[in-house]
Order: sequence, then structure tokens, then C-alpha cells
Amino acid sequence: MTVTSSSFSAPVRAAWLGDQTVRAVLYQALVAAAVAGAIWYLVSNTLDNLARQNIASGFGFLGRSASFAIGESLIDYSAADSYGRAIVVGMLNTLKVTGLSIVFATLIGVTVGISRLSSNWLLARLATVYVEMVRNVPLLLQLFLWYAIITENLPSPQQALNPLPGVFLSNRGLVMPVPVVDAAWTAGIAALLLAVVVSLGLSRWTRHRRQTTGRGFPFAAAVLALLLGLPLLVWGVFGATLVLDVPVLRGFNFRGGGAVSPELAALLLGLSIYTASYIAEIVRAGILAVDLGQTEAALALGLSPAQVLRLVVLPQALRVIVPPLTSQYLNLNKNCSLAVAIGYPDMVSVLNTIVNQTGQAVEGVGLIMGVYLAISVVITVVMAWYNRAVALVER
Repeated sequence: MTVTSSSFSAPVRAAWLGDQTVRAVLYQALVAAAVAGAIWYLVSNTLDNLARQNIASGFGFLGRSASFAIGESLIDYSAADSYGRAIVVGMLNTLKVTGLSIVFATLIGVTVGISRLSSNWLLARLATVYVEMVRNVPLLLQLFLWYAIITENLPSPQQALNPLPGVFLSNRGLVMPVPVVDAAWTAGIAALLLAVVVSLGLSRWTRHRRQTTGRGFPFAAAVLALLLGLPLLVWGVFGATLVLDVPVLRGFNFRGGGAVSPELAALLLGLSIYTASYIAEIVRAGILAVDLGQTEAALALGLSPAQVLRLVVLPQALRVIVPPLTSQYLNLNKNCSLAVAIGYPDMVSVLNTIVNQTGQAVEGVGLIMGVYLAISVVITVVMAWYNRAVALVER
């Protein structure tokens, strides 16, 4: 009997296609090829359209002079600087708003979330009214409201409010004396950062000590001593200079000192208060997720309500709080793009100006997307690390 190879082809083909692993690889390869083809089509079509309209492409424009001023900057900048430096200024402004808003929103949100569960009827109702009102009004309208309150209801610099010596509040913002940074201040700031890092390690050691031995540690006093004592000690060793740059009214505005512009103030207020209303509900849900018997047992052992909250309830509630809290931090970062509506020079505002001048919209939008993606990735990584750090260890 003669057996040909073709007689095995059908069964072999059927067995090959019937293998789940082979089919999975085949389907993924087809999807990857389709995605690659779509990307190639979009890129080639975009390049052809740009060439047809004689629009330059690439990032060569970053080295050219920007020729426009930026109202606020954490680094030295002038209109003669390059587009690349202008983008860095916008990115730093975005990072500043994101970082400060996260801190303020977290503090307000935790406070309001705990207040909603308070036994004080008035405090709980006020917290509820705050959450329901703020969450149901669009953020953009809240930004407009805060900006209007600051610019329309405060006096001009000539009639500025003077609540403290050297501190002035007007429709141009808040100005105050700031120390002139020298070697002593630089060393003190470095010592403060070191104290923060040591405090984080001390927090972990304290938690481990309590879990393994049951013994406590005066963590709050130790952290306070670190955060205040170490920077002051280093500042004193390096000379302890205190020279203040005091603001002075010149013409229609103040010169010198440190300033918080109306745009920055409105943006911080709007983002912090709006995001805090969502964080408050997350905190409330996390606390309610802890079994009531835990609280009753802790009170029966003689712990005060504050100790019960800090030592028993919150450590267990964090495993519920942290994941949705990460999402709110990411939303806050993306909501910073609304700064352009009230004139704050963030990343979006600066790159909009650059796109209008250069016509290179694809590169501009790509840079905006890249920066926000990078910030979001950093927030996600940090919060994932923190989530693992506070996770309950099962025995």
C-alpha cells in the first residue's frame, strides 16, 4: 500500500489548528500585524499631508528662540530663550500644581471623610453638604468661580490688604517676604529632605515593631524632632543667615518677595477642593469596610477613639482606600490641563503658544501626551509601592 504525504495533510492541519496555544499565538500575531499596519498608515498619511502643505516636521524647532514671555517660572526664563526651555518651564509649572494639589486634596479629603462619620451631627451634615455640592458642579466652573472671587473681590495693589508685616493680598495675588537662599539655607533644605526619608523608614520600623512585639514607639514626637531639629541644627552649623527679600510696591504691582498669582491660587483651590470631595468618599468607604467589631474590641481594651482610628481602623482601611485613591491622583494630574482656561502657564498653555507660532501641532500634542503619561506612570508606580507597603500581612 502506497502512502502519500497528502493523506496526512488534513489530519495534521486539523490537529495543528486545534492546538489552543498555536491558535492563541496565531490570533495575537494577526492582531499585532493589524495594529502595526494601522500605525504605519496613520504615520505615512500624516507625513504625506505635512509634506503636501509644506509644514516642517521633527523637533528641530526646540532650539529656536521662543520670543514669548511666561508669567510664572520656577527657573530663569526670558523671551530670548529657546522653545525647549519654555517647554521645561511649562512642565515644571504642571508638576508644581500637581504635587501641591495632591497634598492639599489628600489632607482635606481625609478630614472631610472622617468628619462624615463623626458622631457630631452638625459636623457630619456640613461634610455631607460639602461633598454633594462640590462633586456635582463641573470643575471648570469651579475654577472660573475661584478666579473671579480672587480677581474681582480683592483690592488693587495700591489698596492691598496687609494682614501681617510684609504680607500683601490683592487682586494680583499674595506676596510675602521670602528668605534669600544661600549655603546655610541649601544645607537646611537638604537636611529637611533627609529627615523626611528617615521618617518614612522610622514609620516602617515602628509598624514592624508593633506587629512583632506589641510594643509602641513615640513616633509622632520622633518625627517632629527630626523634621524640626535636624534642619535647624544643620542651618545653624552652616551660619544660620536670615536675610529676607521683602516685597515693595512699585508702580502698579509689587516687586520682590515671593508671590502666589491669582491663577495659581484659583487652580490650587479648584483642584484641591474638587478632588478632595471624591477622596472623602473613598476614605469614608474604606473606614466603613472595617468590621465594627474591630472598633468595639479596641475601645474595650482602653484605647481612645483617636488611637482606635490611627492604630486599628486606618491601617485596615488603607487596603481599600489606596487603589481608588490612585485613580483620583491620576485624574487630578489630567485635570491640571484645565489651567489654560484661567491663564496659568502650564504645559498645555505653553505648547499651545508654541504650536500657534511654529505650526507643528503633531509634535506639540505628542509632547503634551508624553509629559502627562510620564507623570501618570510615576504616580502609579509610587502608589503601587505604597499599596504593597501598607498591605496587611496574613499569618
